[in-house]
Formats: sequence, structure tokens, C-alpha cells
Amino acid sequence: MARRYDCNDATDRSTGLREAASAVRRGELVVLPTDTVYGIGADAFSPEAVADLLDAKGRGRNMPTPVLIGSPNTLHGLVTDFSEKAWELVDAFWPGALTLVARHQPSLQWDLGDTRGTVAIRMPLHPVAIELLTEVGPMAVSSANLTGHPAPEDCDAAQGMLGDSVSVYLDGGPTPGIVPSSIVDVTRDVPVLLRAGALSAEELRKVVPDLEVAN
Repeated sequence: MARRYDCNDATDRSTGLREAASAVRRGELVVLPTDTVYGIGADAFSPEAVADLLDAKGRGRNMPTPVLIGSPNTLHGLVTDFSEKAWELVDAFWPGALTLVARHQPSLQWDLGDTRGTVAIRMPLHPVAIELLTEVGPMAVSSANLTGHPAPEDCDAAQGMLGDSVSVYLDGGPTPGIVPSSIVDVTRDVPVLLRAGALSAEELRKVVPDLEVAN
């Protein structure tokens, strides 16, 4: 039976974060608020948990799960060949609605789907998400919806779709907006905007003027 905690109540928030952290460590799924939409998350280093996440959403391995982290310092252990331009984007826009596609460390024991050696990674600007990520480490997180359905802006919508496939729901109230993060590929010398979202190409070019836009 899924448990739900009101993160606007200090006691419930503390209990909820503790229960969510325990659930993640057990390889179970949790729903958490972010600065874009609600996400469904699992331990990034548990292939079984990530497979359960994909199953809960009805999503195939051809759409790998992004990873959320609680601090830019975590990048050092996760990515390789991370350019100076990539770090400049991190300094300018994290925490926030910018996802970076980078090459992950070959030694990492994770299976996020068919990633072809890359990972889509982000630090969200939401206190509940950051607190959980700081406690448990990197999490595989995707929007908390069934594939083909709208991404949820509140916990009710997420729970209505995912039900008891999730162990713990952290209810942080409505999210600030439904505009998704912008996605920039930093695996090459010149960063490439793959998806314009909360950040426009113009805003990103203030930091990396040679940013290209994918067709």
C-alpha cells in the first residue's frame, strides 16, 4: 500500500523524507516534486529498480531514464570528458531546469536503458528533491506519468496514474510550472540544444555563445 506525506507540514515532511530514503535503498519507487513536474524515482544504481520504474510508466528501454543529483560535485564521480563549457552551464543554471547529456564513467554499475554511454543529468531547484537526493545519492527520475499521458503538476495526478506501483509519495503541492527542462548535449566540443524548454537558446548563448540548435 502506497504511503503519502504532506511536505508542507514539517513533521510529515521529515517522516516522508525518511520513509522515501528507506524505500529507495530497498529498491522501491518514490514520487517526488521537482521544479518542473512531479517525478517518479529509483536508485540509479539498482538495475532492477530502474526496470520497475520503466514498467510502472509503460516505457521501453529505448527511452532511458534521466538522473537527478543533489549537488554539482556529484558530477565528478558520474561523468567523463566534461568540458569547460559544460561546467560553465552548470555554474550558470544549476540548480534549475537544464538537463545536460554527458558521457558517463565507463566503470559505473548502472543500467538506465539504452544510453549508448551517455547520461542525461540534472540538479533540480526544489528543496524536497534536493534533500532526498542529498540523502540517497543519484536517482533515476522520469516524469511521474504513464507514457502518453500528461506529466503531473500535482501529487493527486501522479498517484492517480501510478497507484501502488510507488511505495512513497512526497506531496509538495502544485509544481511551479509544466515547462520541461531544456536539454543540452555536451558530449562534443560545441554544445547542442536538443530540446528548448524552460531555458531558450538565447539565454543559453549568454553563457556558451557558440551553442548550436539541433534540427
